[in-house]
Amino acid sequence: MKQPFLELRDISVVYPCPGESLCVVNRLDLQLEQGEIGCLLGASGCGKTTILRAIAGFEPLQSGTIRLAGRELSGDSQQIAPEQRGVGMMFQDYALFPHLTVEKNIGFGLRRWNKQERAARVDEMLELVGLPAERKRYPHELSGGQQQRVALARALAPSPSLLLLDEPFSNLDVDTRERLAFEVRDILKQAGLTAILVTHNQAEAFAIADRIGVMQQGQIVQWGTPLQLHEQPANDFVADFVRREALLSQRAQALVRSASA
Repeated sequence: MKQPFLELRDISVVYPCPGESLCVVNRLDLQLEQGEIGCLLGASGCGKTTILRAIAGFEPLQSGTIRLAGRELSGDSQQIAPEQRGVGMMFQDYALFPHLTVEKNIGFGLRRWNKQERAARVDEMLELVGLPAERKRYPHELSGGQQQRVALARALAPSPSLLLLDEPFSNLDVDTRERLAFEVRDILKQAGLTAILVTHNQAEAFAIADRIGVMQQGQIVQWGTPLQLHEQPANDFVADFVRREALLSQRAQALVRSASA
């Protein structure tokens, strides 16, 4: 039987609190095939970012295992250091270095590569994200969407096996975030990369993801395609969440349109 490329099996993450412990992720399972884009969708505090941090190696597991390409990253037998996991991460605030140009930001994680290989890889990433003409500019000279694409190029440059994206569109306006979600999906598919996105915005999730996990209180209550979530919700919570988020997205777009009119 073929193993999934990414597998989270029965994982729990517990935070120590005064007087008791808080279970943030509770016996969660997730599987993703190579080249797929997954999404963890849910309200703030449901545990979705904690899952990303556990995959990246920043949070230890209370129980369960995380495997990537057949290799155990976290579990009873071992805990691989974050820098040895082959996992890239794109943060909510992009975390670009303001004193470095676009090309130097993208090449930051390639310092151990020789000069010729590093330059070639930076050129390749600039072409992939459509910013070859911006290579000598600084982050403050770019639009929000351009900054996001620089951050994506920097995360992709070291050729990670898996890319984690933590609310990458949250700093952008409604119209820009949905347009860029489609652009990011195209870039990831062109690169053939496996990725997991975390968001509370259904429009982003449906624009970018092949499979979506709707989360509630540290668990995935349904893991399926966007079509399955719409047409075959697993329970009332999923049905209400999808319907409510769709309505909020429509209202937000209407407000943006009326404000710009």
